[in-house]
This record gives sequence, C-alpha cells and structure tokens, in this order.
Amino acid sequence: MVEDQTIFIVDDDDAIRDSVTILLRATGHQNIEAYASARDFLNRAKPQARDCLLLDIRMPDMDGLELQTEINRRGQHFPIVMMTAHGDVPIAVRAMKAGAFEFIEKPFAEEALLSCIDRALASAAHASFKEMEIQETLRCVETLTPREREVLEGMISGRPNKVIAYDLNISPRTIEIHRARVMEKMQARSLSALVRMAVTAGIDRKQT
Repeated sequence: MVEDQTIFIVDDDDAIRDSVTILLRATGHQNIEAYASARDFLNRAKPQARDCLLLDIRMPDMDGLELQTEINRRGQHFPIVMMTAHGDVPIAVRAMKAGAFEFIEKPFAEEALLSCIDRALASAAHASFKEMEIQETLRCVETLTPREREVLEGMISGRPNKVIAYDLNISPRTIEIHRARVMEKMQARSLSALVRMAVTAGIDRKQT
C-alpha cells in the first residue's frame, strides 16, 4: 500500500462503518474516511486515482449504483468494491459491468475483506503510477521542436534514418543529430524504451 492512499467507506449502517474502520486500522491502514450516505461522500470526499472506495449497494436516498454512476459521470477513476447482501448479487454484477473493481457479500470474513481491499489498493497504485508516467512522457514531448517531433514520429514508426531523411528532405546526418536530441529530451535510453513510452502515452502511430 502506498502511504498516501485512502480507503473510503460509504455505508448507512453505523455498525458496519465502525467495525470495518477498526479492522482496517488494526491491520495498518491509517488513511480511512467513512461516510453515512452517498451524498455526504460526494459533498466532502476528495478521492484520487490511487485510493479505493468500499461502497454499500443498498442505501436510502442515493444507493451504491447511483453513486457509482455519478462518480463515472464526473470522470473520476479509482477502484470501487461493492458490499452486497446475498440477494443483491445480480445488482452487484451490474455494478461490475459499470466498472466496479469487485463485490463482496455480507456478512464477509475479515480475511476476505482485507484481501479484496489490498487488491484494490494495489490496482489503484499501479494505475496512478501509469498516469504519472503518461504525463511525464507528454511533458517531454512538449519540449521537442516541430522538427524533432517529426523525427520522433519517424522513429516510433520504425522508419530507418535514410527514409526519415528522405521524407523530411534533409540529410541523414541531420537526422542523426535530431535523433540524439530526441533521445535526450525524452530521457530514453534506447529506441525500444522510446517506443514503449510513446505507446504508453497513447501517441497515435498512424499520425506518425
């Protein structure tokens, strides 16, 4: 678990919120926020991509599915673990199809709950790292000159220097100079690393 990851709990049952909070703290999770309603969560919580949400499906006023829909509408992305009673499994399946990470049935064993939350946090940490990697790659791309960007596009398309030089109507030697600058600015140690960075950042090869 990343130190600054937060576990959010949304359940209208006071006993559930309290018992889960106590369990999580006892197992080393310190960043926990519990809310008695979906609207309270929406009004006060500030979840990040690295966090996770433990969400009850059956709640008055605004239920778990409605909260999930609102979270999706806001463009927020973090793992949601749905808590459900046995008869609510079909609803939980709907939640999974809408993007929920997993669901767990009440009453749940402590080990099962902790395992589920740990997997959700690991997934969130990985996604958060990927997003940071994408943003760093895009930042590096922005430092390139228009000509260097054209050379980058040729490189990740797999075209040899001579072909790139012909396409851009410049000498192969000039391409080599631009290529070295691209590698330096992109902080790439190899062409394969450069290609991986470009793919991770979603740079469209068809445009390249």
